[in-house]
Amino acid sequence: MKLMQTDKPNAKGKETANLKKKLKSAKKQKGKQKPKPKDSDESDDEGIEPLKETRISDEPIPRKSKWTNKQRVLVLCARGINHRDRHLMRDLRMLMPHHRAEPKMERWKTLQVVNEMSEMKHCNKVMLFEGRRKRDLYMWLANAGVGPSVKFLIENIHTMGEMKLTGNCLRGSRPLISFSEEFTKHPHLLLIKELLVQIFGVPNHHPKSQPFVDRVITFTYLDNRIWYRHFQILSEDGGLTEVGPRFVMNPIKIFNGSFGGDPIWENAAYQSPAKHRQLLRKAASEKYLQKTKKKVDREVNAPRDTHKLTPYGEIFKESVEEQVKQVLKQEKQLSKEAQVRERIEKKQKLMKQKDAMRKLKLATTKKTGTKKVPARRAMRKEGDGSRKSSNGVKKGNLKGKNGGKMQVNRKRDV
Repeated sequence: MKLMQTDKPNAKGKETANLKKKLKSAKKQKGKQKPKPKDSDESDDEGIEPLKETRISDEPIPRKSKWTNKQRVLVLCARGINHRDRHLMRDLRMLMPHHRAEPKMERWKTLQVVNEMSEMKHCNKVMLFEGRRKRDLYMWLANAGVGPSVKFLIENIHTMGEMKLTGNCLRGSRPLISFSEEFTKHPHLLLIKELLVQIFGVPNHHPKSQPFVDRVITFTYLDNRIWYRHFQILSEDGGLTEVGPRFVMNPIKIFNGSFGGDPIWENAAYQSPAKHRQLLRKAASEKYLQKTKKKVDREVNAPRDTHKLTPYGEIFKESVEEQVKQVLKQEKQLSKEAQVRERIEKKQKLMKQKDAMRKLKLATTKKTGTKKVPARRAMRKEGDGSRKSSNGVKKGNLKGKNGGKMQVNRKRDV
C-alpha cells in the first residue's frame, strides 16, 4: 500500500511538505535534548497506577470516594394521625438524611399502593405511620417490593419539642446503633434488628450526611417491647445526654411480603389498645358494684346488740353511795318520762275519738238531709210538748224577723 501511494503525484507533494516542517522544527530545537520516544503500551495506560508487587497486611485498604450503599427510606403517614404522632414523624425525618418524604396517603387505599410509591421514589425501605381513632399509632417497617414487613404498636411517645432535653447532635451525622443481648437470642428479633439497622443507619458517604459520629441510637428489648432512645456523645469516656425522641415499639406481626403475605411470626402476648381500655372500664364498673354489694351486706349482717352489758355492772367501780344515788335519779327520771308519755298518749286517743264522732255525725246529716239541731233546743222542745194549754193549744217560742221572741198558739186539727 505504501508503494502504491508513492507512485501517485499527490504523495510526493505531501512528503516534501512534511520534510519542510521537520527541518523548521529541528532549527528551533537546536541546543535542546530530544525527548525519548514512548512505547505504544505506555501511551494507553497513562491514567492508571501500576499495582504494587507486595502489600503489607496491616496496611489499610484505600476507601472508595463515591457513595456505594444507596439505601433510601420512604417516610410517610396515612390520614387520621394525631398532632403528636405527626411531630414524631418529623423528628425521625430530621435524624435520617437518607429519607424521602411523601404526602399523606388516603385511608381508603390499600397498603399495596405504598410499594408503587416507593418504586416511583427509588426507595428500598419504607416507614409508614398509621393512626386509629385519633389515639393509637401503628408503624410499618418494610423492605419495599421484596419483604419482609413488620407491624408495631407505638406507645409512650415523647417528641423532641415536648422533652426539651439538653442534647444537641450534629444534623445529618452518622449514628452508632446499639442493641441489647436479647436481639441475638430469638430469630424474630434478628430479623427486626436487620431491618432497624438498614433503616436507621445512615449510608457512608451519603451526599446529605456529615463525616462525624456524635450520637448513639439504642434499641433495648424489655417486657416484650423494643425501647427506642437517642443520645448525644459528649466525650470519649462515654458521657451521654439524651436528645430525643423517645418511644416504645410493641411488635405485633411479621409478614413474608411487603405490606402483606403470609404471617411468619405473631406476638401471643399482644393486646389491642381498644380491648385494654374496655377491660379497664369493666374493672372500674366491677369495683363500684363490689362496693355497693359490700355496703348492703354490711347493713344486713350488722349485729344489733354489739355489747351486752348489765345496767348495774359499773356500780362497784367507784364509791357505792354515789353510784346508787345516780341510779335512783335515773330511775326517777325514767318514771317521770313514762308518766308524761302516758298522759300525752291518752290525750291523743281522746282527740282521735272526738274527730271520729264528728265525722260520723257529719256523714249522717248529709244522708238524711236534715239540719243539725243543737241538743239544748231539742230538750226545750220536748219540755214544751209536755205542757199543754187548757184549750188544747201548744205554746212555743219563735224568733221573729227582728230577732225578738214571739209566742204563737197553735190549734189542734179537729
